[in-house]
Amino acid sequence: MIDLEPLRQTLGASDPWIESRGTHWLNPDTLSIRELTVAMNAVGARFVTITAYELAGTQGFRLEYHWDLKGRLLGFPFAISGNTFQSIYDLCEAADWIEREVHEGFGIEFTGREYEPLLLRAGDKTGVNLRETKAPAAAPAQKEVAK
Repeated sequence: MIDLEPLRQTLGASDPWIESRGTHWLNPDTLSIRELTVAMNAVGARFVTITAYELAGTQGFRLEYHWDLKGRLLGFPFAISGNTFQSIYDLCEAADWIEREVHEGFGIEFTGREYEPLLLRAGDKTGVNLRETKAPAAAPAQKEVAK
């Protein structure tokens, strides 16, 4: 297997790699997603996907970028406080569809690119499909019928 330590040093990350459930995670520190993408392209890594999560309250979102490097799945988490983040589509065309899906589902605007919205259902607005909304009040529980 490939030694990931030289990559960590190249990226300038201070934290070590953490292996969890088959993915090697690295905190990108102050590295931007675009800088990370250039570095991953330089070592021949293959972009896999982006996983998006809405964080509690007004904390924003977590975007996890996944790359394959010679059979190792690498993950890089980015926390964003608003709803904009830099696109990597011009550096990595494979990111096109998933950036559009994250935009559609969470309303995150990937800056530096233009795209047609996917619109899962006619009339929908971006972000309405996956973003947390205030849950409706719970319906009263049914009374148990006497036997």
